[in-house]
Amino acid sequence: MSERTVVVVGGTSGIGLEIAKEVVARGDRVILTGRDPSRASDVAASIGDRATGVAVDISEPETIAASLSGIGAVHGLVLAAIERDANTVREYDIARATRLVTLKLVGYTETVHTLLGRMEETVDTGIVLFGGRAKDAPYPGSTTVSTINGGVVGLVHSLALELAPMRVNGLHPGIVGDSPFWAGKPAGVLAGYESRTPGGALATMADIVGATMFLLENRGVSGVNLCVDRGWRIT
Repeated sequence: MSERTVVVVGGTSGIGLEIAKEVVARGDRVILTGRDPSRASDVAASIGDRATGVAVDISEPETIAASLSGIGAVHGLVLAAIERDANTVREYDIARATRLVTLKLVGYTETVHTLLGRMEETVDTGIVLFGGRAKDAPYPGSTTVSTINGGVVGLVHSLALELAPMRVNGLHPGIVGDSPFWAGKPAGVLAGYESRTPGGALATMADIVGATMFLLENRGVSGVNLCVDRGWRIT
């Protein structure tokens, strides 16, 4: 199979970076994006000559088309850019809520829109949108995050129908124990979640990367919202 190009939006750190590394490890090219142009370039250089860094801020959707104008043919797209937000109804921050809704729902959609015409419209082309388990496991302060991740479910269904035969799927990680956000938590915090997870171990970044590649590559899967949490929610 010839070399393919996968765009990873939000690929300069955390899970997005691990996905970008995996794409290159499999022999393909990756274009990773981040808000800071220098960081995007530096991270791409650290991966190797099959990685390219591009500066994109999907929280400003009007700028996405110009930011991605230099990208050529695309064979896969991963929308992994996220922001964390603690926002309650009682102390509602409209600006933060608007930014997060714009980033994930409008920004994701505009990125797909921008790259149409550069993605081959066949079943071999996969698009993966990142949501999260907060959609059905809310917590104090998750008002915006839970709502948006629920919106990702609907967006996946809509895009999968409209863009077929290209495939569109959603990935909803649970608590990822070795991710930068969770790894630094006090031991007692993670222990509480581990005790409620079948098998006693939290999902890992490798689990999320593997699931992403499956959704990107499996030609029989579209319109699926896959939860990756090692069964945490069944306890």
